Amino acid sequence: MPATTLPSVMPNFSAELQQLERQALRRVRRIVSGAQGPRLQFDGKEYLAFCSNDYLGLANHPALIEAAQRGAAAYGVGAGASHLISGHMQVHEALEQALAAFVGLPRALYFSSGYLANSGIIPALIGRDGAVFSDALNHACIIDGARLSRAQVEIYAHGDVAALADKLARSTAARKLVASDAVFSMDGDVAPLRELAALCERYDAWLLLDDAHGFGVLGEGGRGALAHCGVRSSNVIYLGTLGKAAGVSGAFVAAQEDVIEWLIQRARSYVFSTAAPPLLACTLLASLQLIEAEQWRRTHLQALIARLRTGLASLPWRLAASETPIQPLIIGENQKTLELMQALLAAGIWVPAIRPPTVPQGTARLRISLSAAHSTEDVDRLIVALHAQRD
Repeated sequence: MPATTLPSVMPNFSAELQQLERQALRRVRRIVSGAQGPRLQFDGKEYLAFCSNDYLGLANHPALIEAAQRGAAAYGVGAGASHLISGHMQVHEALEQALAAFVGLPRALYFSSGYLANSGIIPALIGRDGAVFSDALNHACIIDGARLSRAQVEIYAHGDVAALADKLARSTAARKLVASDAVFSMDGDVAPLRELAALCERYDAWLLLDDAHGFGVLGEGGRGALAHCGVRSSNVIYLGTLGKAAGVSGAFVAAQEDVIEWLIQRARSYVFSTAAPPLLACTLLASLQLIEAEQWRRTHLQALIARLRTGLASLPWRLAASETPIQPLIIGENQKTLELMQALLAAGIWVPAIRPPTVPQGTARLRISLSAAHSTEDVDRLIVALHAQRD
């Protein structure tokens, strides 16, 4: 009998990729040469870069490089096992103690990345009988962590405290967790942390704050958004990222003693992951010292933010309300945003175009990221280049 050809059930990725291309939504990786800094190289050319989350300019700091070298000499380059087997080194423990003391919470737990942290801690804290209340503009790692928890997920409008209060009041869930970015990664605004903490205390809910973009930048000594807003609550579970302002890699969660001990037992992304290389923990201890001691970095960064906002105020595109290093210039159309990015690249300036689904439809933007490593001349050059594209 002749062979029967069955219809293919495999997705036609070629056609779908072409569709992304037509919608100006296809992403492209650029291969960067050299170390992170205000100037980056790809395709054999140097660009003034406003695309890195290295907010304090520490990623290439000599003291951190030296600490990494000392760590490699002392511990090697791999942890060899998960933290619960034999991978929890003395320097990991020292780092966790230092991080807890730095943010003023009883205990901390070090993860290999912020994504792993949120995808592990939310399911560990909240299960099928619980509810997660999530800001509409939260980062993907919070969204995915909430989905993995199998809890009921309630989305509240961005920063809308009244809407959240109504949802909490109506909830009959056995456990409740409110999850929010502290500084929103694509808009740069700070969540209403005092109001969120008050609601969580009133309705007996956890408050998970992902301070990926505030740690090191906001608050006295760079202690983050909690210090910046003066929030202290035993309901808070604080997550800080260590690959942005800290200049290295990884993340940590800090909370009450029993919460951290429970996460050690039940956060699957922690239990079943090989520990991060101990040389990174050595480097992070050095980074914490610089974050606290070198206030001039935050002072300079705030001056650059003010200079940029003044310089771009008259452009036809909307500069989002942000007092953080994340300065989004909202263009709207995907293709126009790409064209502006390409025009800046032609002028030797790299500012990334951010499009859906990372941001809502119709809000494509140039995401300008400032660093303490930038100079006032760098910012002025960007201002001039953007004004040259206004027509």
